[in-house]
Amino acid sequence: MSDFRPKGGVTPYLNVDGARKALEFYKAAFGGIERETIPAENSDKLMHSQIDINGSPVFVCDFFPDYGFAPVAPQGFNMHIHVDDAQKWWDRAVAAGCEITSPLKTEFWGDIYGQVRDPFGVTWAIGQSVKQG
Repeated sequence: MSDFRPKGGVTPYLNVDGARKALEFYKAAFGGIERETIPAENSDKLMHSQIDINGSPVFVCDFFPDYGFAPVAPQGFNMHIHVDDAQKWWDRAVAAGCEITSPLKTEFWGDIYGQVRDPFGVTWAIGQSVKQG
C-alpha cells in the first residue's frame, strides 16, 4: 500500500487515452509530482497512477474498453487550481501545450481566472485571489 493515498476529502480520478503521456504532460504543465504508477498486466496502459498537483493528489488511468470501460470525452467539470501566482502557472501550462479556452484575466468577482484545455481533453481552471484594499 502506498503512503501517498489521500487521507480524506475528494480526489479527482481522470480517465484519459494515454495515461503515461498525461502524467508526463501534467509534470510539465502543472509542476506535478508523480507518486505511483500501477501498470495493467500485459499492456502498456496504466490501471492506476497518482500525481500531486499544487499539493493535492490526482489519480489518472487509461480507458479499458475490453473490460467495459470505453473512452469518453471529459465533460461537465474542470480541474481548478487556486494559486498565489496565476500568471506563472498559466504561462507554464500554455508553454507545455494547453489550449486557451478562456483567457486569464481579472474577472467581475475580483479574482484572476482563466481556463485551458490539455491535450487529453481535460479543462483546467487557474485562479488567484486578489486582495481587496
